[in-house]
Parts: sequence; C-alpha cells; structure tokens
Amino acid sequence: MVQTPSKDSPAPQPATNRIGLTQADYKGSPSTLCDGCGHDAITAQIIKAFYEVGLEPHQIAKLSGIGCSSKTPAYFLNRSHGFNSCHGRMPSVATGANLANDTLTLIGVSGDGDTASIGLGQFCHLIRRNVPIIYIIENNGVYGLTKGQFSATADFGSKLKTGVINDLPPIDLCGLAIELGCGFVARSFAGDPKQLVALLKAAASFKGSAVLDVISPCVTFNNHEGSTKSYKYAKEMETPLHELGYIPFYEQITVDYDHGTEQDVELHDGSHLRLKKLGHDYDATDRLGAINTIQQANIEKKFLTGLLYINENKPSFPDLLHLVDKPLAALTEAETRPPKEVLEQIMASYK
Repeated sequence: MVQTPSKDSPAPQPATNRIGLTQADYKGSPSTLCDGCGHDAITAQIIKAFYEVGLEPHQIAKLSGIGCSSKTPAYFLNRSHGFNSCHGRMPSVATGANLANDTLTLIGVSGDGDTASIGLGQFCHLIRRNVPIIYIIENNGVYGLTKGQFSATADFGSKLKTGVINDLPPIDLCGLAIELGCGFVARSFAGDPKQLVALLKAAASFKGSAVLDVISPCVTFNNHEGSTKSYKYAKEMETPLHELGYIPFYEQITVDYDHGTEQDVELHDGSHLRLKKLGHDYDATDRLGAINTIQQANIEKKFLTGLLYINENKPSFPDLLHLVDKPLAALTEAETRPPKEVLEQIMASYK
C-alpha cells in the first residue's frame, strides 16, 4: 500500500551545495531576451556552474558593456556585485576592480560587437595584463540591438536574414587571445550545457584571464539557412576536441586512464580539468599547436569546441605589480598616506 504524506509533513527541502546555498540563490531577475535566445542558455549554465563550485555570491563581481549579451548579468547571481559599463569598456572597469580588491572573483560578459569591434583594444590589453577574470563572449555574429547587422566575428560568405552576404573576413577571438598570450582559452556552444558547465567551473579556478568564446545563436536575426552562427549550423559543424570532466579541489582526486587517451590538467587551486581525447591527439598545453589547429579548422569551416589552450604558469596582473596581500580597497588612510618624514625625503630627492 502506498502511503501519502500527511498535511502536517514538512515539505522537502531543496538541495544545497557545499556552502549551504541552493541553486535558486544563484539566480537573478527574469530574462527579457527573445524566447530561445542562446544567451539565456548560457545564463542557465553560469548559474549551475557557480552553484556546483560553491562560490559565495557576495565574493563575485559581474561586469558587462553594451549589447544583448551585456544585459544578461541581471539574470544571474542577484546577490553579487555588478557594474554595467560603457560600450566596449568593460575590461577597463574589470582591471580597476581587480586592483581595488583582488579577492573578488570577476565574471565579465560581453558580445562579439562589444569585444571584437568597439572594445577590441580594451580586450587586447586585458589579455596582455592577464587580469584575473572569467571573460565570456556571447558570440552570435550580429548586432542584435541594432537589428542584426554583421559583427566582426561573422564568417566570410555567411548570409543575413535579409539576404545580404558578408564579404569581410572575421576576427577569431580565440586565435587572437592565444596570440596575445592568454593562459586559458576555450570555445563552446550554448546548446552544449555539459561542456559549457565544465569549462566555466575550470575557468572559475584559473588564476588569470580565462576567455570563453561561446557561439550563441540569435533566434531573431541570425538563425536561418546560410548563417554560420545558427543552431543548425553549429550542431552539424561542431567538432569537440575532447570530453571534459572537472574535479573540484575539495573532492578527492582520483585519476584512472589508459596512457595516451586522457590528459589531466592541474589548476592553480589544486583542482583538476580532465581531457578525454576523441579520436585524435590534441594537447591543450601546446600553444603553437593550438594556433595551427584553429587556423586549419577555419580553413575547413569546422567549429572546434573545448579547451583550446591552457598555460598554468603565467603570473597574473596583481602578481606582476607586486601588490600587497591586503586588498587596496581595505587599506586605511594611515596605511596609504605617507608620513611627513617620507614626503620630505621624496621632495629632497628632486633637489
């Protein structure tokens, strides 16, 4: 006989992570984007990844620029800090936030226009400095807020909904990031939640700039026949470099695999990213190999996903500047204001 719970039985409690928070604690406001937008799929995976890693929301700062993608930080982590900057200027704000308080985990959400066009110079210098940030590019190949014109990442020969053909070559942001010396570069697809969650969790434990270029179809302006950023095209042309498994630092690490079939990458905090080869030998620690693989894939019109390149030994921006351990924002006036004797010595040195 099946017994039904009585009216006085307590309601089942939602599952919690290692710090006692539920997944709902990592959500934000309801989305106002178009139904089916790839950006909303990315938001869902950000919520899932940060919940599973168990980061404190108040220790996270969300940053963005302008565009459909830059609206999305409102849809996740409503208990965290946030700053919506000018068009293409998010990297500057991120750099300042990191210098003021390098104990915060920074997550920047940008678009292909915000990063590859008006913000390209800012993006380059963020990577050059190796500012610690999870930098997500929600890449749909068009300017969604201004009615779907081609962006700088649109593939040569791709077609707009209006029938216009793109006659300009694209900027490959992953290839550019590796050329600039970025230590964590990955590409994924909004329609591949398992892969994207693993990459986000790994990026959250990386000490430096972690760039994730995520193909995120625009269902209104760029999801038709002839688009190379559509759901159909991405599913048909996607070529995963490996299967990904993330092992958090607080779990016992066990690795059991045949030689040559898997590669284990240890991240700065002791956590591990496990790469399982899928039919071909790919070494994510080989910088030149990664550049050549990306270029060859572009020639063959393949859409590579996975961890493209990782370098765990690059010093981060705060390390390069030899900052004090205490966050600058927490320093008192007595700690930052030189005494009169020191000022007099400085002035005397100019005589």
